Amino acid sequence: MSVLSPLGTALREAARAGPFHIEGRLVAAGGLTLEIEGLASLAARGDRLGIAHGGRELVAEVTDIAAARVRAVGFEALEGVRLGAAARLLGPATLAPCHAWLGRLVDPFGRPMDGRGALPAGPSPRPLRASPPPAGLRARLGARLDLGVRALDAFCTCRQGQRLGLFAASGVGKSTLMAMLAQGATADVAVFALVGERGRELREFIEDDLGAEGMARSVVVCATSDAPPLMRREAAFAAMAVAEHFRDQGLHVLLMMDSVTRFATALREIGLAAGEPPTTRGYTPSVFAELPRLLERAGPGLEGQGAITGLFTVLVEGDDHDEPVADAVRGILDGHVVLDRRIGEGGRYPAIDVLRSLSRTVPGCLSGPEAALMLRARRALSLHAEVADLVRLGAYRGGADAAVDAAVAVTPRIEAFLTQPKGEVSSVALAFAALAEAMDAA
Repeated sequence: MSVLSPLGTALREAARAGPFHIEGRLVAAGGLTLEIEGLASLAARGDRLGIAHGGRELVAEVTDIAAARVRAVGFEALEGVRLGAAARLLGPATLAPCHAWLGRLVDPFGRPMDGRGALPAGPSPRPLRASPPPAGLRARLGARLDLGVRALDAFCTCRQGQRLGLFAASGVGKSTLMAMLAQGATADVAVFALVGERGRELREFIEDDLGAEGMARSVVVCATSDAPPLMRREAAFAAMAVAEHFRDQGLHVLLMMDSVTRFATALREIGLAAGEPPTTRGYTPSVFAELPRLLERAGPGLEGQGAITGLFTVLVEGDDHDEPVADAVRGILDGHVVLDRRIGEGGRYPAIDVLRSLSRTVPGCLSGPEAALMLRARRALSLHAEVADLVRLGAYRGGADAAVDAAVAVTPRIEAFLTQPKGEVSSVALAFAALAEAMDAA
């Protein structure tokens, strides 16, 4: 193998650049996987293959390499593929975004989904799988960032280049909160990764939540829930590559990904098809290796570059915030926001549980008075939560504890402060002014 490696490398590079191509043959096809002979000494893991399929090419990705065969997973359904079909080596996955992509809806291959014609390719294709900037050379986090949602601006203040997780079960208002952030968060460019999104909601998000003004500064990358797992996984990598392109131009990029859980589910399907053993709740080991590789790419760039502020939603199963994906993501990101079903059922939206939410960058972006005000409000909410049942049952008598009396009096005003209708946009300064008014009202 070592003797053939230089020749194999030369052939592989020539196949990419020259007028000819290297072919193998399809010898087996399963539910998601394909096996090809003739490319084992030339293909690398992650390379794309073009499989002849009814007058066109079905694109697949190499997942495993054996002595005589390579195994690949298709980017689309495999119905109709035939044994003996030609398999052409395409090389590693790349994407070539440019500023002309702003305002466009694309699939993970960079193909338009909005019916507005072809997209121009940028001058420099980027690999979809890339390493984050070297940790020792990355810039520090930037200035604090207006997210447009009072509860977050006051209790989970965010900085440019931060990565924040939004953790929620289904039906708790996660999509509505994402829409509020899309409208209110400040950034030069916004990139949205809709991974496994309901097809019905795509136009609603673009037309109602983003609107013409928001879409003009955005690129939306989408793979709907009916797409094969490889397409759903690739949507996350493609959106990250687009965000990195704009970051390298010195811009501040807001990257919103909905959701990391569907990305992990796609990885699990691919891993199981490739023969990986299932571990915790059926997730394969590669899932927990891929999560940091993706999420660490967001954040500040090198000195002189821009930054990617990442907002990643995590769909927790059965309101279990300690399930494996949520637990892994929480340990990687720079903060987490928890949406609670009981708060939503009580009629307060967004249903953010501020006592269980935190931003790890708060000490670096709040002034002394702002930090003191936020801590006063947290203590009041925490103390009220401890005695809430006693108050409802009439078992607590006013005057027994001055701190409890103050917490019982101020909590309704804090709850009113935390309530924010969709379409209303705030800022950090406005949020703290409103919180001070709520805390100090007579």
